[in-house]
Amino acid sequence: MYHIAVLGYGVVGSGVVEIIQKNGQSIRDRVGKRIDIKKILDIRDFPQDPNRDLFTKNADDILNDSSIGIVVETIGGTGIAYDLTKRALSAGKSVVTSNKELIAAHGPELLSLAREKGAFYLFEASVGGGIPIIRPLYSCLAANEIKSVTGILNGTTNYILTAMKKEGKSFSEALSEAQQKGYAEANPTADIEGHDACRKIAILSSIAFNQFVDYKDIETEGISRITLDDFYYAQILNGTIKLIGESRKIDDVLYARVSPVILDNAHPLANVEDVFNAIMVEGDAVGDAMFYGRGAGKLPTASAVVADIMDIMKKCNCSPRQMVWSQDRKARILNTNQMVSKFYVRIDGIKDKAALKDLIAQEFGNANCYENPEKPEQLVFIPEMNTEYSQKQSFAKLEAAGYTISNVLRIHQ
Repeated sequence: MYHIAVLGYGVVGSGVVEIIQKNGQSIRDRVGKRIDIKKILDIRDFPQDPNRDLFTKNADDILNDSSIGIVVETIGGTGIAYDLTKRALSAGKSVVTSNKELIAAHGPELLSLAREKGAFYLFEASVGGGIPIIRPLYSCLAANEIKSVTGILNGTTNYILTAMKKEGKSFSEALSEAQQKGYAEANPTADIEGHDACRKIAILSSIAFNQFVDYKDIETEGISRITLDDFYYAQILNGTIKLIGESRKIDDVLYARVSPVILDNAHPLANVEDVFNAIMVEGDAVGDAMFYGRGAGKLPTASAVVADIMDIMKKCNCSPRQMVWSQDRKARILNTNQMVSKFYVRIDGIKDKAALKDLIAQEFGNANCYENPEKPEQLVFIPEMNTEYSQKQSFAKLEAAGYTISNVLRIHQ
């Protein structure tokens, strides 16, 4: 029997308990031992819960119990979760988590502490929910030199963009529907402004390139400026709009960013819809590998947590072998202004379209222009590829001339 404890009995924590209790026999068949949930930490009361006798509000009941070998952290955030994780690892207990915020902010420190104490610190569920991606990156693709990681990493934003494209809902309508269905939080900022995807691409990049990629160094844009007009023009361009997190190695630096982009309909990620996530990894030996599935949700995420628990149980008599990326090996992130990109630019409220086209030709040279006959005061143009710095300077000149740039999107190359 292997004793574990669960910190936090929210959506994921309760899902972990549910899976262990429901699939206990098959788990035992696979690892040779039964998992015993000895304690559940939560500050709330659950008087009607069938596991009510397991609850405690005192973390010391777990941290000072030498029989508990694995602690599951599903509290979230970087406050008490950080403190309890450090204390658990310092006590020699292995920790499994789904906490992307904690990994992105303190991964190097916690991985180093786990190694020092002979414990495991595993976090498969922190990226992609139930999609297996971290272990494949670290183990299955270990013989490859990873060239790039590109993905749809947030199910909430993908659901919103799908509803806008397929059902013609406005951004606010699609967001409200996502909240009603439980896909988006009451405060959806972390999702719709790209922060969640940013932390995930930082974690994946750290593993893929064996350097610490600080999420604070990644330029991040969200989807709150996307309108149905943008989908109209994306369709004309034979494309669609997705929030993409990507990173790739360019010589000895990394290019990393999170932003909405126009993807050609032939791109493998273009048809990933609703709450599904997909991650493409390009290796020098394997080529392109794609991982697809539900990126969030109670049971998909909990299943990845339980898989990590089982992995530790299988290796409990072995010396832990796990990834460690040192903060001393912090990745250098390329300034996106240096990148050569192709932009889609939408301008509204135009009074003199001919004058605007003359100014576009003056500032950008050759540019393709697109119009919506139902919106005569609107124009979209796509200039030739150039450095982002140069194009942003020209955008500023357009605005200085009195034109309102309503949205700018990158066209994925």
